[in-house]
Amino acid sequence: MADEQEIRQLELLCKQLYESQDSAVRAKAENGLVVFQEGPDALTKCQVLLDRGDSCYAQLLAATTLTKLVSRSAQGLSLQQRVDIRNYVLNYLATRPKLPPFVVQALVSLFARITKLGWFDTHKEDYVFRNVVADISKFLQGSVEYCMIGVQLLSQLTCEMNQISEVEANRSLTKHRKIASSFRDTQLFEIFRLSCSLLGTARENCKNLNFNDEAQHGLMTQLLKLAQNCLTFDFIGTSSDESSDDLCTVQIPTSWRPAFLDFTTLKLFFDMYHSLPNTLSSLALSCLVQIASVRRSLFSNTERAKFLTHLVNGVKHILQNPQGLSDSANYHEFCRLLARLKSNYQLGELVMVDNYPEAIQLIAKFTVQSLQMWQFAPNSVHYLLSLWQRMVASVPYVKATEPHLLETYTPEVTNAYITSRLESVAVVVRDGLEDPIEDLGMVQQQLEQLSVIGRCEYEKTCTLLVQLFDQSARTYQELLASQTQQIEINIQEGRLTWLVYIIGSAIGGRVSFNSNEEHDAMDGELVCRVLQLMNLTDSRLGQGGCEKLELAMLSFFEQFRKIYVGDQVQKNSKVYRRLSEVLGLNDEATVLSVFIRKIITNLKYWGRSEQIISRTLQLLNDLSVGYSCVRKLVKLDEVQFMLNNHTSEHFPFLGNAVAITEMRCRSMFYTSLGRLLMVDLGEDEDRFHTFMIPLTTSFERLGNLFATVDSPIFVEDEAKKALIGLARDLRGLAYAFNTKTSYMMLFDWVYPSYTPILLSSIEMWYHDPQVTTPVLKLFAELLQNRSQRLQFDVSSPNGILLFREASKIICSYGSRILNVEVPKEQTYPLKLKGISICFSMLKAALCGSYVNFGVFRLYGDEALDNALNIFVKLLLSIPQSDLLDFPKLSQTYYLLLECLTQDHMSFLSTLEPHVFLYILSSISEGLTALDTTVCTGCCTSLDHIVTYLFKQLTQKPFPGKKNRVGMAPSSDMFLQVLEVHPEILQQILSTVLNVIMFEDCRNQWSMSRPLLGLILLNEEYFNQMRENIIRSQPPDKQAAMAQWFENLMEGIERNLLTKNRDRFTQNLSMFRRDINDSLKGPNVNTSVSDMMTS
Repeated sequence: MADEQEIRQLELLCKQLYESQDSAVRAKAENGLVVFQEGPDALTKCQVLLDRGDSCYAQLLAATTLTKLVSRSAQGLSLQQRVDIRNYVLNYLATRPKLPPFVVQALVSLFARITKLGWFDTHKEDYVFRNVVADISKFLQGSVEYCMIGVQLLSQLTCEMNQISEVEANRSLTKHRKIASSFRDTQLFEIFRLSCSLLGTARENCKNLNFNDEAQHGLMTQLLKLAQNCLTFDFIGTSSDESSDDLCTVQIPTSWRPAFLDFTTLKLFFDMYHSLPNTLSSLALSCLVQIASVRRSLFSNTERAKFLTHLVNGVKHILQNPQGLSDSANYHEFCRLLARLKSNYQLGELVMVDNYPEAIQLIAKFTVQSLQMWQFAPNSVHYLLSLWQRMVASVPYVKATEPHLLETYTPEVTNAYITSRLESVAVVVRDGLEDPIEDLGMVQQQLEQLSVIGRCEYEKTCTLLVQLFDQSARTYQELLASQTQQIEINIQEGRLTWLVYIIGSAIGGRVSFNSNEEHDAMDGELVCRVLQLMNLTDSRLGQGGCEKLELAMLSFFEQFRKIYVGDQVQKNSKVYRRLSEVLGLNDEATVLSVFIRKIITNLKYWGRSEQIISRTLQLLNDLSVGYSCVRKLVKLDEVQFMLNNHTSEHFPFLGNAVAITEMRCRSMFYTSLGRLLMVDLGEDEDRFHTFMIPLTTSFERLGNLFATVDSPIFVEDEAKKALIGLARDLRGLAYAFNTKTSYMMLFDWVYPSYTPILLSSIEMWYHDPQVTTPVLKLFAELLQNRSQRLQFDVSSPNGILLFREASKIICSYGSRILNVEVPKEQTYPLKLKGISICFSMLKAALCGSYVNFGVFRLYGDEALDNALNIFVKLLLSIPQSDLLDFPKLSQTYYLLLECLTQDHMSFLSTLEPHVFLYILSSISEGLTALDTTVCTGCCTSLDHIVTYLFKQLTQKPFPGKKNRVGMAPSSDMFLQVLEVHPEILQQILSTVLNVIMFEDCRNQWSMSRPLLGLILLNEEYFNQMRENIIRSQPPDKQAAMAQWFENLMEGIERNLLTKNRDRFTQNLSMFRRDINDSLKGPNVNTSVSDMMTS
């Protein structure tokens, strides 16, 4: 009775979880169900819930709980139990056809998961989970409902085999691939043929089918999805990223050739598209997209030509009967199908198709119509443009005798794109619609495609652009002069914005082609017009301007810079000739002066727009990087003006009126100025100090403000903003000054005059990351030995002085932030980010090779010990899970740990036992991290620790040897901890061996280095583990596994000398290869940890 009560309680909890409106009731029910799922008798209760069948929610719970039980490997179910569950599920589905869809789906998923995980399981040499098609075919012979369940079972199984579940991602990808490959080779083609045969039957009876009937519609949906799942299977294990959709090739196995050679499969899906309603036909098109992408090598040349002819004819037929394309799903899939025509076939092959002239005409007409309907399915335009882009790009390589006709149709496509975008502006402005140009990501992608398309018959493109630009510019000028309605001005500004973007992309398209001089002259015409427009808009900035148009100008300047300005450009280009004739810009230097004037204008007038300021500074930054370009820039009066007047008076974005969040771009500004200053700086300290006057003034003013900190006249907000700005400015300069001379000028300027101010700011505002982040990042930059700039003279104490300042900052910030309580969701921005920067500061100093850290202890200086002790306290304040949850924190922590274990083991060996255990535990976690750099860093750190321990164990003391002065006394605390907790290193040994033997080990060499030390420190445990692994193998594999372990340790001595390590690494490589080869066979137990717990 109690059991029945418990079951009823479970059914009630399920009802509450899925139906209750009260979130508290739902949360309580969820907790109760989690307890049930973790319970020891979950399996039997699941069966009772399913047998009763009183509550559909309880059936769902039972199915999902069983799926979880099946997926867990450690406490896994026996083979017989799993076979029973599989048969029970099939029988349950067969006897209860009227189950709700979500219960059916949960049971189908359970069947698929249990089949996949047991794929290699055998009973009396019979693969018990593989007779899939035979078992499911019974469903396919029944009513519509039964047939649908059968198709669903096959579809879900195909999907499951193709997907890497979370369980497999954490375990072995290799095993997943072995199962998927075996399924592909033994079952997939049969399932695909079965789906085609059922679809063929449906095609014959199409007139009798009623698609308004939910069951019949559902069956057709499932059938098409089954075919789609077969065709989208990851045949060769590339796990191709879905975002690279248009690069896909479907790697159909050679054994599938018959299905594609007789063209009936191709015809079947074209027929399905024409005969099915819109709710289903997009799935047929989706299958056609995959069929069109079948790998080229599946066919001979003549077979491919025939296949392509049928494909093009099918496409042509759809275009001649375009009614179905008014549905957005159909339209989208059809655009994808068109893109595949060129991504998988060559233009030379397309032009040889019999009906090519008619097809290309229809495709061009369809493209033009699509572009003109700019509001309909904007995401599909990408595929159409990609087809034309690829065809135009292929023109120079076509050797076919047949004409490609692109010179006829491509200008129509270019014209349609340009005119439709311009026509959209008036509609957007007048109706207040969402402006497509604001989706800059999509616009940039389309313009990149257009830049290639427009270069076909470039004269026509340029003529059109010139004509449209002149018309819009004239109208714009007239409107400005007549003080007309603002809405009309907005429309012309919108049109000009599109034109400036398109002109920029047209010029950028020159890269892809060997342009001739006439094209360069045409570029000159376009550039002149944009620069004339810029002169007009800049002259009116006092009365306000158009932000979108300015961003378009910056995009244009970026393209123009890439093509016609810089080190690799021909200076006698006809662009410059045209610029000289129209605007008097005779050479690159005068053009650069236009760039700089524009940059100065934007920085002066657009301080309110963060987007324009940051894009302008990015342009300045790009200009300041080129070797010859930067030398020409320095000679310009405009650049000298910037170097001598970088104050908020001339550049408002440097002032305190700007929001703190918008101050980030100041670092980039000063990096660019720093590079420009360094060109002629040499050792001229007077020039440097002149340049620094505005910053010196700001620091002096800040110092005076800080002096009044305790008085009522202290203006905190002003001081804070000034400090943040200065820290960002100095960080930009510190990044640019990558020579010894320039860095020393900066260091002498900042220390000791202004470092106390930076330290005071940390002490005062330690809880405010808006202040601490810029200051800490400034110090992190000063500590970076970039380009070996921190090479101090023999008699210079600067390295030690620099580290002392860094130590003060780390200790000041660290000791205070430890006591700050922050909400859990704000932990990273308010606390961990600053700690992470402290870690990177410490790492930069310890690895910079400009400080001899031995002298600190020798002379009783506590700077190093203080910094390291604060590191330990900060580390212990971080929950272990956070170390890997926040990527930037894990990067800085594990890099610092690598540095500490390499050079400062004497410090680590004096740590408290719980600290040492925390560090080892963090290494253990990091070894299985997805980030390879973290994993590799953990291996290196572990190697240093293991080597140190082994050395301590085996080192014999020299008689009469005295301790040196200033040396830390060696401690055997590590060894004492490991005697009490031997399981730590044993667990790590088990993890490393597991990764090497059974997982996709991406850094095998790094993993091998600590493994030998771990084995030598835990020989008894290793031998026990080896025996368990050997015993857990099938009897016929035990001898081989024992031999591989024998080979692993062959010729290995009990030491960690380099020669011995290298020998072990070679042995391990062979060992891993043997293990991987054996995984191709069935029934290899694939987890060391499972073996140790079994």
